[in-house]
Amino acid sequence: MNNAQPKSFFFTPENEAEARKVIAKYPAGKQASAMLPLLDMAQRQHGGWLPSAAIVYVAGLLSVAEVKAFEVASFYTMFNLEPVGKYLIQLCRTTPCWLKGGEDIARTCETRLGIKAGETTPDGLFTIKEVECLGACVNAPVMQINDDMYEDLSPDSVMRILDDLAAGRQPKVGSQTGCCGSCACGKGE
Repeated sequence: MNNAQPKSFFFTPENEAEARKVIAKYPAGKQASAMLPLLDMAQRQHGGWLPSAAIVYVAGLLSVAEVKAFEVASFYTMFNLEPVGKYLIQLCRTTPCWLKGGEDIARTCETRLGIKAGETTPDGLFTIKEVECLGACVNAPVMQINDDMYEDLSPDSVMRILDDLAAGRQPKVGSQTGCCGSCACGKGE
């Protein structure tokens, strides 16, 4: 995996136009509030991680001190400051997920992929990351892969999800047991 820091970063013309629209949503003097959406846009453009040059670029667009952009980028776990695999697996490690089998989910991912949390598979396909609360406690244990949430997990459902992704198939997103929000499992519609 190439983790070299590029010397420069610029938005594509399409992303630059979108960035200008985002910045224009904020009142004069408050454009720095566009920091999160612009950093997210830069991360998506750069293959799922934020190189230093992109952070500096976004700071320049917003006319804020570079250190402010670095503070934001390093504070939020949604930003990756180093390369990640094609599929970024975020494992929720807070109490509700832990009580409902989160350790088994983590162990299943690590065993299936042959890596530990914080590592990327040699083929660059998967990265495992532990995060605090994914905000879906009612359907614990949960994990997020890229932008998709997988809920009501079991070791078997995790194996299916990882096998589907490795084979290039889109696994079922959401509850793996048929739960709908906080409804009783399998009865929500």
